[in-house]
Order: sequence, then C-alpha cells, then structure tokens
Amino acid sequence: MAHLSSRRTRALAVPVGLALTASLGFLPTATAAPTGEPASASVRTDGPKLSYVVNTRGGHSTVKDVEKAIAKAGGTVVITYEQIGVIVVHSQNPAFGETIRRVRGVESAGATRTNPIVPQATKDVGSIAEPLTAEQAAAAAADAKADEDPLEPLQWSLPAIKADQAHKKSLGSKKVTVAVIDTGVDDTHPDLAPNFDSRASANCVSGAPDTTAGSWRPAAGESDHGTHVAGTIAAAKNGVGVTGVAPGVKVSGIKVSNPDGFFYTEAVVCGFLWAAEHGVEVTNNSYYTDPWLFNCKNDPDQGALVDALTRAVKYAERKGTVNVAAAGNSRQDLASDAIEDTTSPNDSETVTRTVDPSACPDIPTMLPGVVTVSATGAKGLKSSYSNYGRGVIDVAAPGGDSTIYQTPEPPAVNGLILSTLPGGRYGYKAGTSMASPHVAGVVALIKSKHPYAPPAAVKALLTVEADAKACGEPYDINGDGVIDAVCEGGKSYNGFYGSPVVHAPEPVRC
Repeated sequence: MAHLSSRRTRALAVPVGLALTASLGFLPTATAAPTGEPASASVRTDGPKLSYVVNTRGGHSTVKDVEKAIAKAGGTVVITYEQIGVIVVHSQNPAFGETIRRVRGVESAGATRTNPIVPQATKDVGSIAEPLTAEQAAAAAADAKADEDPLEPLQWSLPAIKADQAHKKSLGSKKVTVAVIDTGVDDTHPDLAPNFDSRASANCVSGAPDTTAGSWRPAAGESDHGTHVAGTIAAAKNGVGVTGVAPGVKVSGIKVSNPDGFFYTEAVVCGFLWAAEHGVEVTNNSYYTDPWLFNCKNDPDQGALVDALTRAVKYAERKGTVNVAAAGNSRQDLASDAIEDTTSPNDSETVTRTVDPSACPDIPTMLPGVVTVSATGAKGLKSSYSNYGRGVIDVAAPGGDSTIYQTPEPPAVNGLILSTLPGGRYGYKAGTSMASPHVAGVVALIKSKHPYAPPAAVKALLTVEADAKACGEPYDINGDGVIDAVCEGGKSYNGFYGSPVVHAPEPVRC
C-alpha cells in the first residue's frame, strides 16, 4: 500500500465502489458581472493572464476608487467582496501587482498563481484509497443491526467518536447546514440527496459564485474527494449505504477546485463568503490553498493571499460560522521553527525553501479561529501521515491509517474511512481530509442542540466535552525502532491530539 504524502487535497484519492441509481436536483442561475474601464494606453497588456486579489481599506468609496485604479492599471474586476474589502482581478499587465500596491486605499495585492489562467496538470503523489468490494458490502449488511445502515458495521470511526451513541438521542437538525468547501459534491448520490441543501451550494472556481443547477458537482474525471467528505458528515440514515456523523443535518457543496485540482485563493474566498451569506453553520476545509504549501507574509504576493483569506474566515465567523480544517498529510511538526518546503509553487517550477510556519502559515488551516484537525487511526494513535504541532492542532479525529499500522476491530475490515463516492458508489480513503469532516459533523450535532450558541461557545463545547488523550509511548508507528515523531505536551493538551480526541459531546449523547 502506498504511503501518504503532502497533497493539495490533503487526502488520499481514488477509486471504486458499489453502483446505485440517483436523481438530479436543480437550482436557479445566479451570475456576477465583471466591471472595469479601458486601461491607460501606456499600460502593457501582453503578459500572461493572471488572477489577483486586491485587499482594500474599508469603505464603499475607497473600494470604488480602487476599482477605477485597477482598470487604469490594466486589470478587469471579476467580482468585488465589498463586505471584506477584497477584489478579484484578472490582468495581463506584468507590472499590475507592483502598480496597484502603490494605489491609495490598497493594503495588499498579489497574484493568486504563478502560471497563466490555462489548464494545468495535477501533481498529486502517493495515496491511500481502496475500493469497497461486493463481498465486504454483503458481509457488512449481514452483520448490520436493525437500527444500522447496511454498511455501518464497517464504519469503525463512528463508535470511535461515540456517534453511534449520539444517534440514539439525535441525528441532528435539518436547520443546520455544513458546507463542504472542496472539489464538488455529487448531490444525486442516494445517501446525500435526502440531506442536500442546494440553496447553500455553488461553484466558486472563478472567484464568483455560479449557482447553475449542478454546478457544484464534480465533472467526469474530476476528484471524488468532496463527495467522500460530504458522506462522512451527513450521509442519511435511510437504510442505504453508510451513515454520517450527523445524518440528520443538511450538507451543501461549494466547489472551489478547478478541473486540474488546484484550490486558488479567489475560489476559496468566494467559498467562505458564499457560506457566510447563506446561513451555513459549519464549513469543512480539507485542502490547502494553492500554489504555496506555506504562504510567507513578508512576500508581497503570498502575504496578500493570507490577508484575503484571513478576512474571509473572520467574516464567516462573525456571521456565525464555525470553520473546520484538515492539518495536512506531510508528517510535519507545524509548531517547529523551520520546515523545508520542496513542493511550492505547485503550478509551475517548484523551489526548495526553508520556512517558519508561524510567519508562513498553511492556509486556511493555520488561520486564527479555524479549528485545526489532526488524524488518528483505528487504534486511536496519531495516523502515520498526519501533521501535528503543539499550539497548532486543536483536536484530533479518525482519519484512518494503513491497516498495517492500525487494524480495526471486527466486523470492520479496513483501517481507512468508508464513505460516499460519485455515481452512487462507496469507497475507502484516509487522510486528515477524512478527520476534519468527523469534527465538522460533531460541530453540527452541537449546533443542533445549541442553535443560538456563537462560534466561540461551540468550539468550547467541542473541546470541553471530548476525551483528553496523552502522548503515550514514544511514537514508532512502524515498529522499526526509530522514533517517527515527537509529541510535546500533557494529557490535557499536546501536539498530536490537541485539547482532546473529538467525539459526539455529552449534551448530545445524554
């Protein structure tokens, strides 16, 4: 089995499952019109076409003045998020960034990519993903109890976080929606269709929301990642397939990954804003924002990306949204003073650089207010691939691991996480991408029980009610006598597991 490594979706991709039929849903179209004025005759427009975020000081008049300056500098406004002072721009002026940063009212501005706006090849490497076989499905159905969905006996992660106990009291409220900001969600899947919220769904790939019916779905050949995440959160308890952590809540899809798997800043900003403006209580973010694994604030371009996303995340939280994110699959200590990054930028020629994560955060997971999630396996230990770091990790949750390292108890047969895949299928994946939606589901159960609790109170309940876990023995996950990672801290808080290992909290279970 391949070993996990860093990747844009922080997850483990891939295949197969069981085919089922499904129905389509439709939503009226909404559009965002670009604005702008002709560029000055002296401005070059023969460079590569790049996308930028321009971050302004507050105020309607300031934003309008900056929009005029953008046009004069050879930029075309794609959309303006005036509520946070972020403008998405396209330009072919090679000097656009340098020029617009000198404009009164502009606090930062930067290119969101290092390659022109043309299709790129993905660079995903390494994966842990396995099919659900027909034999496994039949055996699981035979073992299922009367109150279980047919594949639920294979979902060792549900009892691991006591979700099965929580379901006896509550499946969650239909008034709560969790937005999956990801590669798209197949809302026609029979385990997702009953709980899908099309009103809170959109395609944000361009930086502006597109609500054309089905625009939030992954196209043929695109990643199944978002659909798998959505099932972990809210697959319906309906006698079909698997069960989500919060099978009674709503789930929406906000597609922010382009056809080649890149999550660019303008798309992610749009995702957070769309969720915030449509009453979403929880967002799940199982990715890192391309093209930089770490974004250094002292770099004009990278710093602008941190600025724009910080504004978007803070705005969503002010609107009542709890934002949950995966910590990453690079086996790195995010609390260390220096990390070697050999993967950035990932949309052109990479360079090797040494970064301080405190000055060069992984976004959005390391932004203030975001619940950062590490992964555990079937034995409750940190997953072999999971990032960690005292002061960075908030909570841990099941993300799965190689069965070689952590084998589940029967009747479960696979150490990875079983969930939904496009086309009515099911399959296994592992990664912090799979841990984060377990936490998002628990947050949804808390919001169902405490609908008026603000984000700070919800996050407090998430940690206070969960199980504290000590570092344990020296971490040698493969048993070769070499320590694979060092866990710092005590039982109540440490770098592997954060404050606690998350589970459905007592207010829900009692």
